[in-house]
Amino acid sequence: MSEKPIKVLLVDNHPLVLDGLKAILETFERIHVVGVAGLALAGLEIARTMRPQVALMDINMPHVNGIEALELFREQVPETRVLMLSMHDSREYISTSVMHGASGYVLKDVSTEEIVEAIEMVAAGGTYFSSGVADVLLERRSGGEAVQPLTAREYSVLLLIAGGQSNKQVAEALSISAATVETHRKKIKKKLGVSSTAGLTRYAIENGLV
Repeated sequence: MSEKPIKVLLVDNHPLVLDGLKAILETFERIHVVGVAGLALAGLEIARTMRPQVALMDINMPHVNGIEALELFREQVPETRVLMLSMHDSREYISTSVMHGASGYVLKDVSTEEIVEAIEMVAAGGTYFSSGVADVLLERRSGGEAVQPLTAREYSVLLLIAGGQSNKQVAEALSISAATVETHRKKIKKKLGVSSTAGLTRYAIENGLV
């Protein structure tokens, strides 16, 4: 008797990526796509109902990004393991994803076979990092002193600041007070070892965050 197919949820705010990935994955008998969503919270809603074994999720999404969604998935559907699928191979993205519970990180330019291999590995309780990602992680370990990882909220604040948003605008976007944004801004500067907003923006650009 054959094993049951792996239930997979796809979360990406690019319709072409979603449609293409769904169509390709459904050609594999061992994969069953139980839902697709363009936003993290919509994906979480599907996950609560369908209980997929693996959620394949993008990082850069509006409203709630993939990093913040990791914590929500871990709290509300802990049995669903999240595999990040991203076009970015920056150390900050990768380390922050891992720190917040991602079971793997795959770059969007890998082959379909590798994505399926990653899904199978994660569904079986393992972790999977595509070759380019593994290289970046090894480089981080062997290189100079790494910066302190940002929390999911700090990561969101950094992205908005780097995008030119003021404390007030960041506060409105994240439904927090401007004073809280300023506290986050100070902590981010300390962790990243920069002293100005321009430094934060430069860091985000150099690490492929914007």
